[in-house]
Amino acid sequence: MKKFVNDPQQFVPEMLKGIALANPDTITYVPEYNLIMRSDAPNDNKVSIVQGSGSGHEPAHVMVVGKGMLDAACPGDVFAAPPSDYVYETAKRVNSKKGVLLLVNNYTGDKMAFEMAQEMAAADDIECDTLFIDDDVAVQDSLYTVGRRGVAGNFFVIKACGALAEEGASLAEVKAIGEKVNSVTRTMGVALTACTPPAKGSPLFELGDDEIELGVGIHGEPGRRRAKLVSANEIVDEVLTPVVSDLPFSSGDRVALMVNGLGGTPISELYLLFGIAAEKLADQGITVARSYVGEYCTSLEMAGASITLVKLDDEIERLLEAPAEIVNRIF
Repeated sequence: MKKFVNDPQQFVPEMLKGIALANPDTITYVPEYNLIMRSDAPNDNKVSIVQGSGSGHEPAHVMVVGKGMLDAACPGDVFAAPPSDYVYETAKRVNSKKGVLLLVNNYTGDKMAFEMAQEMAAADDIECDTLFIDDDVAVQDSLYTVGRRGVAGNFFVIKACGALAEEGASLAEVKAIGEKVNSVTRTMGVALTACTPPAKGSPLFELGDDEIELGVGIHGEPGRRRAKLVSANEIVDEVLTPVVSDLPFSSGDRVALMVNGLGGTPISELYLLFGIAAEKLADQGITVARSYVGEYCTSLEMAGASITLVKLDDEIERLLEAPAEIVNRIF
């Protein structure tokens, strides 16, 4: 294993410290809870948005803390849910008069941690609600979930919720837009290689040089099937077809199309995949109105990509267009 690492057990804290030092004017770091939060939080004029999950998926979620996005993130160790007290302490620190919305990717450990934290917050009279994200069409249940997994589509839920919160919407309204976006978002991924968590020191699974994993999870969970490596055109067919058919998307739809890198895929290959996917959608009468290419939710250094489609309407498109500022980046 070749990684830039000191003590594997300190990998996450050292990463978080680096984020804080790189963004001293906008980010506050609370080491005892792995907490990265906006320096201007809480703001009593807006709902506070919190996401957690395990580390190893950066830039999700600690690197999307900022105006129009998350107010705070409190990750666990690599691929491990944060302890419930991390989430509870985060909710306390960003609690505003408009309340706190907890966004949770649908993994069993994360659900347990966030649901317990919500109960603890409620006992402290903190107005708090939880929204579960489950955009992955690859499998219904996995090693980590009951039901569908939450993967790269979480970006769109965060973006819409964050934008509406900045407008001063209520907690119920912010949760409702998140549920709406989640309901029209579908994702599926494919892996070319495994990844190696620093504390494990060896790959999570083995793929032959001529093999791919279709529908892989972002923690290395098995997908729909293992297959032989084929052309990029064929891979896009294998990934895009289940996504399109699941909602289903149909001729006349306007969509946001995301090609998300899983950590070890060159941006040139991601754009190649995007071009193929966009043309295949056009052939079906589906218009790509918003484009996203890059790394949004990774799996350490896994080579691979996921494709996400969001069915747009005027409300969702307006919120996705709203300006946002995050760690070291404005978009």
